[in-house]
Amino acid sequence: MKSRKGIVLAGGSGTRLYPLTIALSKQLLPVYDKPMIYYPISTLILAGIEEILIITTPSDLDQFQQLLGDGKKWGVHFTYLTQPEAGGIAQAFHLAEDFLDGYPSCLILGDNIHYGQGLFDIMQLADQQSEGATVFAYHVADPERYGIIDFDDEGNAISVEEKPEKPKSYWAITGLYFYDEKVIEYSKQIEPSARGEYEITAINDLYLQNKQLSVQKMGIGFAWFDTGTHDSLLEASNYVAALEKRQGLLIGCPEYCAYRRGLINRAQLEALAKPMGNSHYGARLVRE
Repeated sequence: MKSRKGIVLAGGSGTRLYPLTIALSKQLLPVYDKPMIYYPISTLILAGIEEILIITTPSDLDQFQQLLGDGKKWGVHFTYLTQPEAGGIAQAFHLAEDFLDGYPSCLILGDNIHYGQGLFDIMQLADQQSEGATVFAYHVADPERYGIIDFDDEGNAISVEEKPEKPKSYWAITGLYFYDEKVIEYSKQIEPSARGEYEITAINDLYLQNKQLSVQKMGIGFAWFDTGTHDSLLEASNYVAALEKRQGLLIGCPEYCAYRRGLINRAQLEALAKPMGNSHYGARLVRE
């Protein structure tokens, strides 16, 4: 099986976060002590993905490149592409066809935070699946805001819907998706929705119809944040702050994830921490 490639979708105008995002990409906003985009990148590194495509807007490209560079410092490699205008999550695969070049992929939304002791294990199961797709479901109180997946009495997925007025379940599909190489073919089969976007739910539905959609439920012990609103951004920051202060660990830290995965050694980790030694982040990192 070919090594999986990663995609971070960090575009969009972030209008739900105005005025914070009038002059700044939402994925560059802080979630407690680090930029928002550090969290999805850390998730990909934790999953063992080393080739990562960052998709952003033309106006934000320079800032992302300044922040992240080529990825070498974290033992990975970043490629950059721009999305001139928002066209839906699934549009990422139209843009990423040459980058993927027939490889399986993992797409993660740049404003999504996933955390939990078993996250590595369920991502490893998804990565080991050579055919089909795997999505991650999280029980929410407001299912009408998300793509929703419904199950039969035996726990098998039977339907997916995008922001339904009358949701069939409370299980939302999070912004983390593992796909085989067929995702490019499927992305070309779907048409824009009524709101003019290529919906990722339409791709997931094609996999479901072909009986190739697996679902990993994120139950008690997992946390998922879609940080696209002021309230959710604050909630995520408070959550990260509470855990880091209580446990003395860094959450969503690419340096530490790279070290844990063996992509950089201890000396390299310390060298990355040194210039940031005066900050909470740098001081905590050097103790990892």
